Amino acid sequence: MGGGGQQTESSEPAKCDGVGPGGGRGGSAVYTWEEVQKHCHRGDQWLVIDRKVYNITQWAKRHPGGIRVISHFAGEDATEAFVAFHPDPNFVRKFLKPLLIGELAPTEPSQDHGKNTALVQDFRALRHRVESEGLLRARPLFFSLYLGHILLLEALALGLLWVWGSSWSLTLLCSLMLATSQAQASWLQHDFGHLSVCKKSSWNHVLQKFVIGHLKGASANWWNHRHFQHHAKPNVFSKDPDVNSLHVFVLGDKQPVEYGIKKLKYMPYHHQHQYFFLIGPPLLIPVYFHIQILRTMFLRQDWVDLAWSMSFYLRIFCCYYPFFGFFGSVALISFVRFLESHWFVWVTQMNHLPMEMDHERHQDWLTMQLSATCNIEQSTFNDWFSGHLNFQIEHHLFPTMPRHNYHLVAPLVRALCEKHGVPYQVKTLQKGITDVVRSLKKSGDLWLDAYLHK
Repeated sequence: MGGGGQQTESSEPAKCDGVGPGGGRGGSAVYTWEEVQKHCHRGDQWLVIDRKVYNITQWAKRHPGGIRVISHFAGEDATEAFVAFHPDPNFVRKFLKPLLIGELAPTEPSQDHGKNTALVQDFRALRHRVESEGLLRARPLFFSLYLGHILLLEALALGLLWVWGSSWSLTLLCSLMLATSQAQASWLQHDFGHLSVCKKSSWNHVLQKFVIGHLKGASANWWNHRHFQHHAKPNVFSKDPDVNSLHVFVLGDKQPVEYGIKKLKYMPYHHQHQYFFLIGPPLLIPVYFHIQILRTMFLRQDWVDLAWSMSFYLRIFCCYYPFFGFFGSVALISFVRFLESHWFVWVTQMNHLPMEMDHERHQDWLTMQLSATCNIEQSTFNDWFSGHLNFQIEHHLFPTMPRHNYHLVAPLVRALCEKHGVPYQVKTLQKGITDVVRSLKKSGDLWLDAYLHK
């Protein structure tokens, strides 16, 4: 992380609605929420953390988590997101100091946009309890065993071929084992990515590079910049890349109506719940993600991630060329990607796609995350199948929490939601999967109705 940026003319501390005297650049000025909220544009960005006002206009492009994720909070209170994303906030605060331009006026509330103060305070108390009980601390043994489980699957797949040869049935079995190891590696690098925020020399960061690069052939930086946006503003159009469907699908209740009223028909959306099976699960990883990863690494000149990624393909061809040759090895990894993609799509979308999707509503952290996520019932199989992302609610509220502690904090989160009337949804695995299709059909029907009658 780097130092502070230069202030633009529009961000000079000044009298703000008569609240206080103009201050210098040392952060002595006071501001109202109305003044802060004006600075929410690409070339003029302020945000608030713990009532302190920061000008991030020039520095945002150097933000290690990516310019977009921090820019999503421009003109807003970013306190909850700041705490949620940074395992060691005190380590990060020293980089904020040069960006400080003032603070909120004493007469201003701590929450912006009329957020529920009691709910915000109760969630902060829960966060403090979680920290004090050590629930944000990872157990290295858990992740060591999980990594061993992945490596064992890969070793068994290769060992079977060396012992028994490459028959069709054995090749299919090995492909399933490799797809399983790839899916489980996805969840593991996901853990390391969240745990390594802001400390690039940490063991988490190195392990994420190894798992996503060497074991999966992808890019850690690509995933981090994309996934952190999803956590910052889940299911918010234009801010969550996971709901950017490139006009292939219409999602939620509002987007389909907007498309219908504007007579937009890039696809026959009233059939999207059917063509989803053809272009969703089969193609997301082997086509869309693969192209996007390569494009991102080259455009950003991310040669370190490219080297990690190439080491994956070198390993695959060294291991499987003796059995299948060059084109056979390409076919094998393509088939594995095809199988993994189905697994990945259903696990990630059953928690989010059937939930609320909308434009920015400036909700508090708890309400925003709960409206966009749901849980899948706990069981040994569900925990393993989803990489513990069946506890999606807890993961979104505490993204740096190691997965082995989700079940411990879940009762506390549910109690807090009941106290404040925030819906806490838990589904069976079957319902979670079928709701994906139902939500697509519902959205397609809304589009058709608006397209024909409005």
